Amino acid sequence: MSPRRSRILLAGLLAASLATPVLAQTKPAAPAAPQAGTITPTHLALAKEVMLSSGIARSFDSILPAFGEQIKQAAVTRPELSKDLGEVLEKLQPELELQKQRIIEIASRIYANKLTEAELRDIATFFRSPAGKRYVETQPQVLDDMVQAMQTWTQEVSEYMMVRVRAEMGKRGHQLQ
Repeated sequence: MSPRRSRILLAGLLAASLATPVLAQTKPAAPAAPQAGTITPTHLALAKEVMLSSGIARSFDSILPAFGEQIKQAAVTRPELSKDLGEVLEKLQPELELQKQRIIEIASRIYANKLTEAELRDIATFFRSPAGKRYVETQPQVLDDMVQAMQTWTQEVSEYMMVRVRAEMGKRGHQLQ
């Protein structure tokens, strides 16, 4: 998995893990998730606020330029296209911004389908707080550090498991390479 994809995945996991303690402190028991047909405009607006203020939408900002870079890389064998390709990609920016807004709306609806209006209000309140703003501000650095730590941990655990499996298999009379 690429570091960028790992950061996006971790951002979602961190946002989800953050929401649980916030809600646990404010509600004794979480109400059932809303039904798809019961989402009000206010509910959807809160979902969008949470999605945007949590920093999750930042991941969408990096995806579109990455697609443009992939297109440029695919055309590297035709350097005569470089100038025109750059101009075309620049011209497409307003359309791509609309595509980004579309995924923001989709993500907002997902949040609204999974969390009640009251839960979203509590989460939005957290993200408006100094601690919530600081959380969002530090999230990219935390995610980078976590990706690096996960890569080291994965390697260490993989090696540990192999040593342990070899030892246990040796006890059973099997030799593994």
